[in-house]
Amino acid sequence: MKVCRFQNQLGEVRIGLVTDEAAALDLTAAGILQLEPLLESENPMAALEQINLGNLPRVALAEIKLLTPVERQEVWAAGVTYLRSKTARMEESDFSASAYDRVYDAERPELFFKSLPEKVVPTGEPVGIRSDAKWNVPEPELALVLNSRGQIVGHTIGNDMSSRDIEGENLLYLPQAKTYHRSCALGPWITLGTSEAGARAWGIQLEIWRSGQRAFAGATSVGQIKRGFAELAGYLFRCQVFPYGAVLLTGTGIVPPESFTLAEEDEIRIMISGIGCLHNPVVVV
Repeated sequence: MKVCRFQNQLGEVRIGLVTDEAAALDLTAAGILQLEPLLESENPMAALEQINLGNLPRVALAEIKLLTPVERQEVWAAGVTYLRSKTARMEESDFSASAYDRVYDAERPELFFKSLPEKVVPTGEPVGIRSDAKWNVPEPELALVLNSRGQIVGHTIGNDMSSRDIEGENLLYLPQAKTYHRSCALGPWITLGTSEAGARAWGIQLEIWRSGQRAFAGATSVGQIKRGFAELAGYLFRCQVFPYGAVLLTGTGIVPPESFTLAEEDEIRIMISGIGCLHNPVVVV
């Protein structure tokens, strides 16, 4: 099952159950007005299965605006979870290469804060590239949706936008390279009820389009993530409290070459086979 947040033609924010690529059911009549109570329930899938779907209004996705599938959750990210990511981070920085090499094999993963919920960009809206950076790339990632108890209740698609030249200059510049205006996109919705084994069978694809032409494409598999999902979630919740739950990006295995950098008006498309497509144009911020 896939659930989304959307804005209808009257400007009202609703929760939807996505039925296919063209439509969703408005869950308002079933008493579901926010995602949080659903995600905090003991079994979100069972709660949805008890609803008489035949009585719910059907809305065309083309007639609504999809919003971010987050309400009050902080967004965090894990780094260097793919071998390709470790290699790329070492290549971009002689200064910090040993740190990236060590964290890939270390017991404790790299975790960092990515975005407040109100700053997350939904599908269809622009993501940003820093005006003071020369090497900007998207990072397509599977995102774990966690409830306040640290349990994985769903998955969505994330784009961890990064300024690789800033990060490569000095490891301490990571927050500036990763956390800025329009640096995080999530969507288009949350897929519920998939086990880690099922999610690891999903493929991830990235396409970057420029002036109507595909400028870059890459692919990887969720199965290439080194660390277990519960392991990553467990470290995030160590000595931490997330009263509204959290979203955790799990790292990227697709890294464009050094010769490529994003430009304004590029179109980024991230597809994960078990979820859908997150697409965003690019602006300079």
